[in-house]
Amino acid sequence: NGVAGSCLDATAPKTPSFLHLHCAFDASGLPDDLAMHHIVVRDWTDITARDNCVFVAIPSTLDETAAPDGYHVLHAYTPATEPYEAWTGLDRAAYEELKEARGEVLWKAIEEFIPNIRERSVYSAVGTPLTHERYLRREGGTYGAAWKAGEKTFPGHSAPFDDLYCCGDSTFPGIGVPAVCGSGIAVAHAIAPVE
Repeated sequence: NGVAGSCLDATAPKTPSFLHLHCAFDASGLPDDLAMHHIVVRDWTDITARDNCVFVAIPSTLDETAAPDGYHVLHAYTPATEPYEAWTGLDRAAYEELKEARGEVLWKAIEEFIPNIRERSVYSAVGTPLTHERYLRREGGTYGAAWKAGEKTFPGHSAPFDDLYCCGDSTFPGIGVPAVCGSGIAVAHAIAPVE
């Protein structure tokens, strides 16, 4: 079909989905040097195991405009270890129950460095694979292609059609905001190189 192996190849393997927790919380009494990034790993032997790893970012520790005075915001997530299939076919009540139960892995990770985070919380929302599918329009709640390092590289930015370029998580250097921005820069440079 001419697109196999290119940036237009829809058959590329996809990552599993994520769980996310967004939370605004009272910062009173917390240390002034609260770190912006935290990684909680339960077992280093398999970093890809479900519920084993949680990343947490608290951007308001560095950017005071990210939250009102006296508050912080955080984003916690599991790194592409949440199976989409566990979320399909549920009625609304079962979905809400599963969402609350699965959110526990995120809350418990945060409690390792902010033990009373639930009492401090003034707003929280859990995002599921269905959230990603609906609001990000990502089939199966995926975050993009899942080419394994050392087995295959992400395709380049040239499409198999004249004057068509691709950028985003399906192209080199891969998934994640910094990588996607890098792919956009690469395409811009290909179209209008800096002299």
